[in-house]
Amino acid sequence: MTLRVTFLGTSGAVPTVGRNPSSVFLAREGDSFLFDVGEGTQRQLMRYGTGFDVDHIFVTHAHGDHVLGLPGLLQTLDFNDRERSLSISVPRGTARRIRSLAFALETRPGFPVEIREVDPDDVVYRADEYEIRAFATDHDTRSVGYALVEDERKGRFDRERAEELGVPVGPKFSQLHERNPVELDDGTVIEPDEVVGDPRPGRSLVLTGDTRPTAATVDVADEPELLIHDATFASDRAERAVETAHSTARQAAEIANRCGAKRLALVHLSSRYGGDPSAHLEEARAVFDGPDERVFVPNDGDDFEIPYPDD
Repeated sequence: MTLRVTFLGTSGAVPTVGRNPSSVFLAREGDSFLFDVGEGTQRQLMRYGTGFDVDHIFVTHAHGDHVLGLPGLLQTLDFNDRERSLSISVPRGTARRIRSLAFALETRPGFPVEIREVDPDDVVYRADEYEIRAFATDHDTRSVGYALVEDERKGRFDRERAEELGVPVGPKFSQLHERNPVELDDGTVIEPDEVVGDPRPGRSLVLTGDTRPTAATVDVADEPELLIHDATFASDRAERAVETAHSTARQAAEIANRCGAKRLALVHLSSRYGGDPSAHLEEARAVFDGPDERVFVPNDGDDFEIPYPDD
């Protein structure tokens, strides 16, 4: 089951030649989401081939580099004859500003747009096999982060063992895999635990948006496959990070360790580093446990396929 991230914008507040303002596209099987909509996001969607079939937009906060692409995106969706509704989740207290921005030209798209406010700890989206949760972040405005957390998966079905126990190939296999006991023709009852392993964890992804390091990032998901964390500055500007309510790459790595993240993506890099992320990578890799490749600074357009924990 596909769970793929495409980094559309990885710059800090000031875009660069190589990096657009903040936006992340997430595809899970047939569902598609956007996290933040920096200026020019609609062009990034075209440039990197994700398409415009977005089901829901999740805004971390109402700073320009995270939302100025919204009016253009809505217009592009309208020009593409979109008909179904679009839901936009925003931190509580920011809906009025986002609505004013979205409809700044006093024109409405030809499809319904729902802007709804969310609080930390809300389940903001629920599907059959996963949910998207909001969590508290610490920026200099109302803000939240988001985590996609999949449900547990069924345990592995041991077909060979089932056949040894006399279970005929067919519907009884499915019943057992659904953890229902079955009765054989001779009256023997086979319990699911005899042929089905323990439930297996699903995957999870955590995206902070702009924030100082927070305990809520650690608590929102257990050992996420990918943590996408604010790393606006390297430690040479740690004081500036505190002043502006951002994180350093080292702090992002410390949070990744605390939550048991398998991989760490450092994003929202300040333009003052001139497109050179070496300082960010060096200090994060010095702190984050495991091989160096577990920490990376994505470029715009990079894809990351999120594997299952037991793959």
